[in-house]
Amino acid sequence: MKQFILIPLSIALFACSAFEPYKVPIPQGNIIEDEEIAKLQKGLSKEQVQYVLGTPLTNSPFHSQNWYYFYSVKIGDNIITERKLALNFDDNEKLQDWVLEDMATE
Repeated sequence: MKQFILIPLSIALFACSAFEPYKVPIPQGNIIEDEEIAKLQKGLSKEQVQYVLGTPLTNSPFHSQNWYYFYSVKIGDNIITERKLALNFDDNEKLQDWVLEDMATE
Protein backbone atom coordinates (compact mmCIF):
# COMPACT_ATOMS: atom_id res chain seq x y z
CA MET A 1 0.00 0.00 0.00
CA LYS A 2 2.90 2.37 0.78
CA GLN A 3 4.31 1.81 -2.71
CA PHE A 4 1.10 3.04 -4.32
CA ILE A 5 1.40 6.28 -2.36
CA LEU A 6 5.19 6.78 -2.64
CA ILE A 7 5.46 6.23 -6.39
CA PRO A 8 2.93 8.92 -7.48
CA LEU A 9 4.24 11.27 -4.78
CA SER A 10 7.86 10.89 -5.95
CA ILE A 11 6.84 11.38 -9.60
CA ALA A 12 4.98 14.56 -8.68
CA LEU A 13 7.96 15.93 -6.73
CA PHE A 14 10.44 15.26 -9.55
CA ALA A 15 8.09 16.76 -12.14
CA CYS A 16 7.69 19.96 -10.13
CA SER A 17 11.44 20.40 -9.75
CA ALA A 18 11.85 20.58 -13.55
CA PHE A 19 9.74 23.74 -13.85
CA GLU A 20 11.18 27.22 -13.50
CA PRO A 21 9.22 30.28 -12.48
CA TYR A 22 7.91 32.46 -15.29
CA LYS A 23 10.24 35.32 -16.13
CA VAL A 24 8.58 38.44 -17.45
CA PRO A 25 10.06 40.06 -20.61
CA ILE A 26 11.29 43.53 -19.74
CA PRO A 27 11.34 45.98 -22.67
CA GLN A 28 13.42 49.12 -22.20
CA GLY A 29 13.94 52.24 -24.26
CA ASN A 30 12.26 53.32 -27.48
CA ILE A 31 10.66 50.62 -29.61
CA ILE A 32 12.40 50.83 -32.98
CA GLU A 33 10.33 49.21 -35.73
CA ASP A 34 11.53 48.57 -39.29
CA GLU A 35 8.53 50.50 -40.62
CA GLU A 36 9.68 53.60 -38.73
CA ILE A 37 13.25 53.26 -40.02
CA ALA A 38 11.86 53.03 -43.57
CA LYS A 39 10.20 56.44 -43.08
CA LEU A 40 13.54 58.13 -42.38
CA GLN A 41 15.08 60.10 -45.21
CA LYS A 42 17.77 62.71 -45.52
CA GLY A 43 16.58 66.27 -45.02
CA LEU A 44 13.89 65.59 -42.40
CA SER A 45 13.75 68.19 -39.63
CA LYS A 46 14.24 67.23 -35.97
CA GLU A 47 10.51 67.71 -35.37
CA GLN A 48 9.65 65.33 -38.20
CA VAL A 49 12.09 62.72 -36.91
CA GLN A 50 10.68 63.06 -33.41
CA TYR A 51 7.17 62.60 -34.81
CA VAL A 52 8.22 59.33 -36.48
CA LEU A 53 10.47 57.87 -33.76
CA GLY A 54 9.46 59.66 -30.57
CA THR A 55 11.74 61.43 -28.13
CA PRO A 56 15.35 60.21 -28.29
CA LEU A 57 16.73 58.32 -25.32
CA THR A 58 19.72 60.63 -25.06
CA ASN A 59 19.87 64.19 -26.25
CA SER A 60 23.08 65.80 -25.06
CA PRO A 61 23.35 69.60 -24.93
CA PHE A 62 27.02 69.21 -25.94
CA HIS A 63 26.18 67.14 -29.03
CA SER A 64 22.81 68.51 -30.13
CA GLN A 65 23.43 67.27 -33.68
CA ASN A 66 23.36 63.62 -32.54
CA TRP A 67 20.33 61.73 -31.27
CA TYR A 68 20.43 58.19 -29.91
CA TYR A 69 17.64 55.66 -29.61
CA PHE A 70 18.02 52.35 -27.78
CA TYR A 71 15.68 49.39 -27.36
CA SER A 72 16.20 46.08 -25.60
CA VAL A 73 14.14 43.15 -24.36
CA LYS A 74 15.50 41.17 -21.46
CA ILE A 75 14.11 37.99 -19.91
CA GLY A 76 15.82 37.19 -16.64
CA ASP A 77 19.54 37.55 -17.32
CA ASN A 78 19.20 36.90 -21.08
CA ILE A 79 19.08 39.80 -23.51
CA ILE A 80 16.74 38.73 -26.32
CA THR A 81 16.88 41.81 -28.57
CA GLU A 82 18.98 44.94 -28.64
CA ARG A 83 18.71 47.74 -31.21
CA LYS A 84 20.67 50.96 -31.29
CA LEU A 85 19.91 53.83 -33.65
CA ALA A 86 22.19 56.86 -34.00
CA LEU A 87 20.97 59.89 -35.96
CA ASN A 88 23.20 62.72 -37.16
CA PHE A 89 21.86 66.14 -38.12
CA ASP A 90 23.63 68.86 -40.12
CA ASP A 91 24.07 72.50 -39.06
CA ASN A 92 20.58 73.35 -40.40
CA GLU A 93 19.07 70.68 -38.09
CA LYS A 94 18.18 68.43 -41.02
CA LEU A 95 18.73 64.68 -40.89
CA GLN A 96 22.05 63.86 -42.52
CA ASP A 97 22.49 60.13 -41.88
CA TRP A 98 21.75 57.33 -39.43
CA VAL A 99 23.21 54.03 -38.30
CA LEU A 100 21.12 51.12 -37.00
CA GLU A 101 22.78 48.31 -35.03
CA ASP A 102 20.56 45.27 -34.66
CA MET A 103 21.92 42.78 -32.16
CA ALA A 104 19.25 40.08 -31.84
CA THR A 105 20.74 37.28 -29.77
CA GLU A 106 17.97 34.69 -29.97
